[in-house]
Amino acid sequence: MQISFTGKTALVTGAGSGIGESIATDLARAGARVVVADIDFAKAEVVAERIVKDGGQAQPGTGDVADPAAVEALVAEAVAMGGGLDLLVNNAGIGGPLMPLGEYPLDGWRRVMGVNLDGVFYGMRYAIPEMLKRGKGAIVNMASILGSVGYANAGAYVATKHALLGLTKTAALEYAAKGIRVNAVGPAFIETPLLANLPADVKQALAASHPIGRIGRPEEVSALTLFLLSDQASFINGSYHLVDGGYCAQ
Repeated sequence: MQISFTGKTALVTGAGSGIGESIATDLARAGARVVVADIDFAKAEVVAERIVKDGGQAQPGTGDVADPAAVEALVAEAVAMGGGLDLLVNNAGIGGPLMPLGEYPLDGWRRVMGVNLDGVFYGMRYAIPEMLKRGKGAIVNMASILGSVGYANAGAYVATKHALLGLTKTAALEYAAKGIRVNAVGPAFIETPLLANLPADVKQALAASHPIGRIGRPEEVSALTLFLLSDQASFINGSYHLVDGGYCAQ
């Protein structure tokens, strides 16, 4: 199955590393013009430069997705790059503190909510009007296995990912008849910078928690994301797709 995004413009947040980097790279390889957005501009710049060096079309963008003005500016950058916006991947996210709810720091709670939930809302809030001008669009919101199950000491993260699924379904219902599809992807533990510094025994334990016996790879999440963004997935809307090595089947 050949997926092509030739002539389309995409915005990917959190694209300076990990899953977002893989998605931005694969979109560009499939012909899309990509705004590689990350709170760390240096990382976004490196990814965008590598895409261009490989023959793709990309430019870096930066901003904190918890800031609505920053997200609005990123959408405007994508529109300026391609004359409109066709694809959005709300991938930026943070883990936040790992503490029981009775001890959870209030500033940590607000920060996780701001990035993981508010940031997704802002992305759709500013991207959807531009997609409506095209008469068509596709959005993927990056959830997690923790959008469907709990995880001790990660209350803020779990809450945002559950809420993200409700937001995804609501947006899908509101805009399906207007040509815009909205879906969510739920990765399990993936080999990203977030896991890179974990002790070896902790990583082994995480790998063992997946029936498939290993941690996932960014490109495995990207492959599903690109399919959901493509016209081949034209009848898939408002749904949640796991990339979890069987984690949630347990």
